[in-house]
Amino acid sequence: MPANLTLNAVAFISPQNHPIFIRTFSKQNEHAIKYHYVAHTSLDVIEERVNASGKQAGECYLGLLYSMEDVVVYGYVTPLKVKIVLAFALSDAIVRDIEVTMIFKALHMAYYSATSNPFLKLEASNGANNEKSPYPSVASPKWKAFRNRVDEISRVVGSAANSQTSYS
Repeated sequence: MPANLTLNAVAFISPQNHPIFIRTFSKQNEHAIKYHYVAHTSLDVIEERVNASGKQAGECYLGLLYSMEDVVVYGYVTPLKVKIVLAFALSDAIVRDIEVTMIFKALHMAYYSATSNPFLKLEASNGANNEKSPYPSVASPKWKAFRNRVDEISRVVGSAANSQTSYS
């Protein structure tokens, strides 16, 4: 990983555009609402790209969605239409798509492993009037392994960046 990748936030969004999980990695807690905004505004760009390009079944990576202020945002759509959004700190260095794709694939596998757990009960809606999402409450203690895996991926991205900056 190059020294310029600093992961600020990760968002998992359901096919119905409900946030499943939004995790910020910045030191300041006041930026948490900013990354909720980033996740929601990226949904329009993701929808536009998916509809316009007619992506093939095997193509999940959407690339750079947009940049704003001090953040660049990348998108990924799983085959089951779960959207993953990454927000990196903006820098002048070149970011290679293969590195971002590897991060997306690791996050996708973490989510897939968590939802494939046969002992983890997903909440389903009881009726047509119920607005409850069929996607899990990631805040529950049962999802601790998933949250830990996302944090571990963030640490690996950050430590790879720090280890390369120490040599330059």
